[in-house]
Amino acid sequence: MGKIAFVFAGQGAQYAGMGRELYEASPAARAAFDRAESLRPGTLEMCFSGPAEALSVTANTQPCLFAMDYACAAAAREAGVSPDCAAGFSLGEVAAMAFAGVMDFDEAFRFVIKRAEEMQSCAEKHPGAMGAVLRLTPAQVEDICRAFPDRAFPVNYNCPGQTVVACAVEVYDELAAKVTEARGRMLRLNVSGAFHTPWMGDAAEALSAYLANKPTRVPELPLYANATAQPYGDDAAHLLSTQVCHPVRWQESVERMAEAGVDTFIEVGAGKTLSGLIRKTIPGAAIFNVEKPEDLQKLSEVRA
Repeated sequence: MGKIAFVFAGQGAQYAGMGRELYEASPAARAAFDRAESLRPGTLEMCFSGPAEALSVTANTQPCLFAMDYACAAAAREAGVSPDCAAGFSLGEVAAMAFAGVMDFDEAFRFVIKRAEEMQSCAEKHPGAMGAVLRLTPAQVEDICRAFPDRAFPVNYNCPGQTVVACAVEVYDELAAKVTEARGRMLRLNVSGAFHTPWMGDAAEALSAYLANKPTRVPELPLYANATAQPYGDDAAHLLSTQVCHPVRWQESVERMAEAGVDTFIEVGAGKTLSGLIRKTIPGAAIFNVEKPEDLQKLSEVRA
C-alpha cells in the first residue's frame, strides 16, 4: 500500500445537519466542534440545524465548514488512520493547515472568522457568481473568459473536463451561453461571491496584515498549497493570505500527491465533491470519505 492523503472539503459542500451524527459518535469530533462553539457561539446550531439560507452566507459558511473538516479529520485519526500528506480545497486548506500544525486550532479558527468577514465584504462590494464548466478544456474556458475582460476569471482547475469560473453577476447568463455554444455545460455553485479573483484583493491585504504578527510553523507533514500545487515551506502566512485572490490548482495538486506515492485519498468534511474530482484525475486511486459514523468503520480497509 502506498501513502495516504487527507483532503479537506471547501465552500459549497455545506448543508444543514452536517456533523450532528459524528458529534454524537466521536469524542475527537465532539472536542473540535465544542472548541469551535466556545470561540464562536452559535456554530454548532448553524452546522446541525441551519437554516440552509443562513449557512450559505460566507461569514457563516466558513467557520462552520472549518469545524466540520477538522472534526472529521480528528475522528479519522482517532479511528487509527493518519495521513502522510494533506491538501484542502480553498477554505479546506485552512483546516488542513491547522491539522498539519501550522497554527493551533484556536488561531486557525479565528483566522477563518477574519477570512470569512473580509471575503464577504469583498463579495458585497463586487457582486459575483461562480459556475463549474464541464466538458471543456482549461484553455477553452480561459478563451471564453477573455471575452469578458475584468469580468470573468477561471478560478478553480478541478479535474480533467471541469474548470470553475467566477464572474460579475450581471454577465453570468451571457457567460453560460458562451459555454453552451462551445458545447460545454455550466452549473451554478452554491457560494455567495466571486472568490479567488482579483476582486478579493482587499481581503488578501487585510489577511496579510492580520497574519503579520501571528506565529506559524512549518507543517508537520507535506501540505500542498492551492496556489502552487507544491508543499508548503516556511511561507504559510503569504500562501494563506494571497490564496483568496489566486486560482485553486486542485488537479495539479492531486497529481503531485500521486507522483509522491499517494494512492489512497480520504476526504474529510461535508460531501463527496473532492472524491469525484480525484476519481477523474487519478483513476484507480482508493478513495474514502469521513463525514458520518459509518464512514469510520470503512477505514478498517485503510488500516489493514
